[in-house]
Amino acid sequence: MASLLWGGDAGAAESQRLNSHFSNLSHPRKNLRGVKSTAVRNIDGSINNIKEDDEDDVVDLAANSLLNKLIRQSLVESSHRVEVLQKDPSSPLYSVKTFEELRLKEELLKGIYAMGFNRPSKIQEMALPMMLAHPPQNLIAQSQSGTGKTAAFVLAMLSRVNALELFPQCLCLAPTYELALQTGRVVEQMGKFCVDVQVMYAIRGNRIPRGTDITKQIIIGTPGTVLDWCFKLKLIDLTKIRVFVLDEADVMIDTQGFSDHSIRIQRALPSECQMLLFSATFEDSVWHFAERIIPDPNVIKLRKEELTLNNIRQYYVLCEHRKDKYQALCNIYGSITIGQAIIFCQTRRNAKWLTVEMIQDGHQVSLLSGELTVEQRASIIQRFRDGKEKVLITTNVCARDSSIKQLNAEDMDEIEKIDY
Repeated sequence: MASLLWGGDAGAAESQRLNSHFSNLSHPRKNLRGVKSTAVRNIDGSINNIKEDDEDDVVDLAANSLLNKLIRQSLVESSHRVEVLQKDPSSPLYSVKTFEELRLKEELLKGIYAMGFNRPSKIQEMALPMMLAHPPQNLIAQSQSGTGKTAAFVLAMLSRVNALELFPQCLCLAPTYELALQTGRVVEQMGKFCVDVQVMYAIRGNRIPRGTDITKQIIIGTPGTVLDWCFKLKLIDLTKIRVFVLDEADVMIDTQGFSDHSIRIQRALPSECQMLLFSATFEDSVWHFAERIIPDPNVIKLRKEELTLNNIRQYYVLCEHRKDKYQALCNIYGSITIGQAIIFCQTRRNAKWLTVEMIQDGHQVSLLSGELTVEQRASIIQRFRDGKEKVLITTNVCARDSSIKQLNAEDMDEIEKIDY
């Protein structure tokens, strides 16, 4: 598949050769017009008036994480190598290839298979033996969306719960209301055969009177609400928590106040509580936060393997103006067969302009930008994956994380963006 980067600083000779090739291609084109306000038909047939917008799309880490959870339909085979750092390097390192090797309760095995898991993912192979070990071990793990991370820590919580004890025993923090609900759905699905285990949500809008006796064993919530439930309303006795999960740590520290809330909650937990932290990235700020909140951890990191893909070709075309860029795009479509394509634009304004132009030229186009809700973005991506649109025009909202399996590339990270 061809990967295009417009406006780079690669070798002049190659640039001249490509420009010479494209200049020989012809594509009839009407005069371009500046777009101030244009009507574009939405998926449902309604009309959307598009106005100029020079703003860059701000990448919301929490929204991106939720988007990935919504569009993932199965486990993703990771191209990363798993690196394990044990707190005790002399202890044996175990991995599993089947869920039966974990000696789980029968009702948990039934729940796992009912969810469609046939075998552990690469991350789960290494993480689950640590998370289910006796005595419990703390863990810091790097895990991308779609690798089975949520299912892994949910399995750990369900394995530690005593269904006969009617008080909170497991606590999971998520950075947003929506992500907490997504995690809760996994708990409900995996634990549907654990009839006496229940989950409760400590999220905005779920107001519980002071002094209420909470009998649910698993609490999932956002840091601010959980903090209120623990210290202001006295609804949760943190000294009885057996498993503490902090999910999406990189998003958590990106949200003002959440890291402090999480640390305050963690400090009230008993020393024997198992603590699990997960993050998609491990920049210095995430490491500093993880080391403060998780004592004596095992660590699982992902090391990106070097990939050489013969079916990836990278070209660039030097263009001075927007009109030249569109002409170059038309030349490419006129000279090679393109099944589906994602075109990345620097601003919403350029993305909207390009969408209008390509629709008027007869292309099946969808537009994905940050002003849409997460649910709308997920719907657009699903339609693209289903082949209902052949071109997806977007900003940096999904520049690196979207799972678009219809593209002729083995690794989405290898697809460069087209700057418009």
